[in-house]
Amino acid sequence: MAERRTLYHYTLCPFSRKVRLLLFEKGLPYGMIFETPWLRRPEFLKLNPFGEVPVLIEPDGHILSDHVAICEYINEIKTLPNLLGETPRGRAEIRRLTNLFDTSFYMDVFKPLVGERVFKAIRKNGAPESGLIRIGRANLNRYMGYIDWLAARRSYLGGRNLSMADLGIAAHISILDYLGEIDWNAYPDAKIWYAKMKSRPSFNTLLNDKLTGILPSANYADLDF
Repeated sequence: MAERRTLYHYTLCPFSRKVRLLLFEKGLPYGMIFETPWLRRPEFLKLNPFGEVPVLIEPDGHILSDHVAICEYINEIKTLPNLLGETPRGRAEIRRLTNLFDTSFYMDVFKPLVGERVFKAIRKNGAPESGLIRIGRANLNRYMGYIDWLAARRSYLGGRNLSMADLGIAAHISILDYLGEIDWNAYPDAKIWYAKMKSRPSFNTLLNDKLTGILPSANYADLDF
């Protein structure tokens, strides 16, 4: 039996979700430990002093943190399928798109929208600010329009083949879909792409997610949404 890795994750962390998808696509067995990062458990801080998920523990006990470093590492130790592209230009485009969503989308959409709607309630940090939620939703529409534009022109968002860009962007989008924030009828090509992603076996691990007190949208696990 192949040795299993251990992934410390949080259900609504897009970076944890990206690593989960990648591990499955690479055929690397792993187990998961749910970690609430803001609790800053002393045992978890010994693994990552910055208290951030994901953290991946290799079978020999080696500890990896930072989602970008983890993903690059996984792609190197298990070269097939190659999810970072076959050419320098292809790799540049895949990295550009992945970084766009891991940085700009995260700040423009995830933090104002998910932060206000979900994390404030969980952490009991006061009432959500409706103005920030409106900003997050407006930004979400802008990014969804871009995904729709890419999906209309490419087989996958990063190019001809499935890549890290698809996994990373789908990880982010899946959380907004969980919360019912996306009007898929407004983005028909993005919907076709996302349906293709949801139908992959690797996505089952996400579609079975449940967060206590926050139920997923009605079409979250529906492959024919």
